[in-house]
Amino acid sequence: EMHEALGLDPCLDPLHSSGLRKFASERDALYEEVNKPSLRQHYIGLHNESTAKRTAAYAAFVCFQRATEGGGRFLVADGAAILAELKTETLEKLYNRQIRISVSNLDIPPTLPGAVKEGIKGLVDVAVAPKFDMDLEMIYESDGKPGRLQAVETAESPINRHPVTGLPVWFSNSHNHARKLRDRRPCGVPEVGMTEVFYADTMKPLDLEDCEEIKRASEKHITALSMEPGDVLLVDNYRALHGRDVFQGDRFHAVTWFTWDQNEAWRGDERRIVEKNAFNQAINQMMDWLPKDFESNQS
Repeated sequence: EMHEALGLDPCLDPLHSSGLRKFASERDALYEEVNKPSLRQHYIGLHNESTAKRTAAYAAFVCFQRATEGGGRFLVADGAAILAELKTETLEKLYNRQIRISVSNLDIPPTLPGAVKEGIKGLVDVAVAPKFDMDLEMIYESDGKPGRLQAVETAESPINRHPVTGLPVWFSNSHNHARKLRDRRPCGVPEVGMTEVFYADTMKPLDLEDCEEIKRASEKHITALSMEPGDVLLVDNYRALHGRDVFQGDRFHAVTWFTWDQNEAWRGDERRIVEKNAFNQAINQMMDWLPKDFESNQS
């Protein structure tokens, strides 16, 4: 086992508790990547695998089957290089104002009485939000769409110091989550899963100029890798951002996440080992009735 040879400890995906992460092999803590036929034409922008509460230290991305009809290159970029590339005025603006990211949408009839809307908001807050293991605030119409209830993460800085080296890096999912960027590239995500990035002080979406600067600086430093079966790419999740290009045909890639080793100063108080999670297992068992994505004949 690669991770045993390197002395790495597997851990849960940062979004494991949501049930959205499907195991390819639970015994090996191996999760499927986004291989679904419905998301072939969805471009996954640069991001760190993290929430405000959960972040893995490293990831090992492995290719079992490359896209049979082309595409699907793995994208990786150095967060320190992106930080150095960004215009000073843009960086200062985002750092001072901080950002908030909405992670899901629920569209309800805008004409419903206020009491009913508040009841729905409370129900979602209690029943759904805790499954994502994030600090989420339920907010109506942040993006201006009448009746839309959005789950929004807490304010965060787009800059982080690497917990081991102390190096400042761009540590933000804005390139992937900003709606103005998603709407201008291939995107197969349904509206319920569409994200948005807001200035934390006003809850207004990032303006186009800032989005374009994030795009320019991020994509200048992308390395696109055409992985072959058996290839494994070990990524420092605190230093590098990753993504995936669109693809055609069938594709099967997977990933294992790793936590810090025994150095207490590096990992703090939290040590997340792989353990069973009832909600995740229930979702996975339901998904097991579906055909494996890499065996699918759908077009």
